[in-house]
Amino acid sequence: MNKQYLLDVVIPCYCEEETIPHTVPELINFLNTCIKSSEFGMQSFRLILVDDGSKDRTWSIIKDFTEKLPVKGIKLSRNYGHQSAMLAGLTIADADVVLTIDADLQDDISTIGEMLKAYQEGVDLALGVRSSRGNDSVIKKSTAIGYYKLMRAMGVNIIEDHADFRLMSRRSLDVLLAHQEVNLFLRGVIPSIGFPTKIIHYERQDREFGETRYTLRKMLGLAINGITSFSVVPLRFVAFTGAAFSFAAFVGVFWVIIVRVFFYGDVVPGWASIALPILFLGGVQLFSLGIVGEYIGKIYLEVKKRPRFVIEATTND
Repeated sequence: MNKQYLLDVVIPCYCEEETIPHTVPELINFLNTCIKSSEFGMQSFRLILVDDGSKDRTWSIIKDFTEKLPVKGIKLSRNYGHQSAMLAGLTIADADVVLTIDADLQDDISTIGEMLKAYQEGVDLALGVRSSRGNDSVIKKSTAIGYYKLMRAMGVNIIEDHADFRLMSRRSLDVLLAHQEVNLFLRGVIPSIGFPTKIIHYERQDREFGETRYTLRKMLGLAINGITSFSVVPLRFVAFTGAAFSFAAFVGVFWVIIVRVFFYGDVVPGWASIALPILFLGGVQLFSLGIVGEYIGKIYLEVKKRPRFVIEATTND
């Protein structure tokens, strides 16, 4: 069993003025209950709220919380995205144990108790995994299933239905922060750290306050980032496609020679036999260039080594 420890809870916030007035008190009340219980061994805690360039009153609400509660606020200079905001909070965290959770509290906070117990048992990573997707729409459920199947097919080490609800020990966090790439896909990196890990299932709750800011465009961007950060299968697909079409062209040339030499045949005239293959092959080439360009773009960003986020302001603990 681990000795008494300090806990930091990192919460990315983007336009959450309707949500965090309910989230912060609820989390603090639950964590205070955990402190009073000897089975968790927690000495104290702190919430780290990261304002990811919100356009509403999120930052002013965070600052109000820091005056009376164990809350630290971080304001990013602009909207860098959910993953970068979470990483910003993780770099500030200095506790023995770090928990990450979304501001909407759709992740069941009672599961935090199980995560703390897992840490007490010697686990470095306690990953929250949804038990089901019963509350999701048919479209969201089907796209999520397709996303995880695609990621596994590409060879990406990802845990199905695990998002960003997790507990990390200090040493696992230090390993994570040692990763210096700009395009850091946390959901793929963290499970690959390799320290003792426990999967904890929970039922995801409905969102009670505010509206989700995680648009389809952002979800697609996260999916592309995950694939290109952990897999070279798309590049191999391009090479295989090129080889397949080259072979087909060779077979076509061989067939034309056979027909004209031995059977005195002739090619049937018509625009379709010329235009359609050209359009098809042109589309394949552009698609292949897009895949290669995605990887080149990531290399371009990595080589420049620009900051993954810029902190504009912080509050005192």
